[in-house]
Amino acid sequence: MYTKQLGKRLLQTVLVALGISFLTFFITYLAPGDPVRTMFAAAGTMPDEELIQETRAAMGLNRPVLVQYAGWLCGCLKGDFGISYAYHKPVAALLMDRLWPTLKLSVFSMFLMLLVSVPAGMIQATHKNSLADHVLRGLTFFGVSMPNFWVGLLLMLVFCVRLPLFPVASFGGDFKSLVLPSVTLAFAMSAKYTRQVRTAILEELSQDYVTGARARGIKEWKILWLHVFPNALLPLVTLLGLSLGSLLGGTAVVEVIFSYPGMGSLAVAAITAYDYPLIQGYVLWISLIYMLINLAVDASYSLADPRMRQKGQRI
Repeated sequence: MYTKQLGKRLLQTVLVALGISFLTFFITYLAPGDPVRTMFAAAGTMPDEELIQETRAAMGLNRPVLVQYAGWLCGCLKGDFGISYAYHKPVAALLMDRLWPTLKLSVFSMFLMLLVSVPAGMIQATHKNSLADHVLRGLTFFGVSMPNFWVGLLLMLVFCVRLPLFPVASFGGDFKSLVLPSVTLAFAMSAKYTRQVRTAILEELSQDYVTGARARGIKEWKILWLHVFPNALLPLVTLLGLSLGSLLGGTAVVEVIFSYPGMGSLAVAAITAYDYPLIQGYVLWISLIYMLINLAVDASYSLADPRMRQKGQRI
């Protein structure tokens, strides 16, 4: 039963991916600007109108839009996302080169976030309405309200200019270049997840099985870590999957600030250069990665909670 539901989700993923590809292609097609003129301007040449039209014909931009979309989609199904106008390289190769740096940045920032938010949330839940709870709640409100670009610039000012401990430009090759962008992304996430962990733990602590375990004399730390935390894990798994997908597609601002060579900075450069194939490939890649992560999260429910395999439905 649960396998059948996952099959339906996989079919939905394919249909959504087709819809996203259609919208992405037509939105970029309707966008203002001429990619051929922009490409020549970036090369420092001023061609005549005849050469521009010949270039448009060679690139297939003078064909009907539905024909262009059908050709692009057939190429995508074969792994060919086109050639970048600005870089003159296959889009798939450009995205693949930038995927690993962005993945490193996303995973490391989530690791830092969990390192802070799980202990802080559990302290809040186990010491409800105490001084520590009020202080941490104030810090989480402060953290949620601070935008990433401001946090990144502040960290750069302190740790790159005042205290030159980290490089101003992060090239993604060493650990030091990864620290400040990851801390910037983890800052706001830690505040949000601390509140989520607190809520989930408090909800589990109010359950009858916790009262029964305490009545049997089980130590509090065993109740907390062996019973309460695993039961509170299921909603957190959902949030983690969504956050990882959001990070892979939403790190553009941080990557630009720190000159980090990830997919986000590549997408910003593509938008600036009217590089339609690269923009379309980026959006489609990020959408597919996001949906596959959500599908993997759904599949992991049966591992996190065996009751899912019995009920055949999502909790």
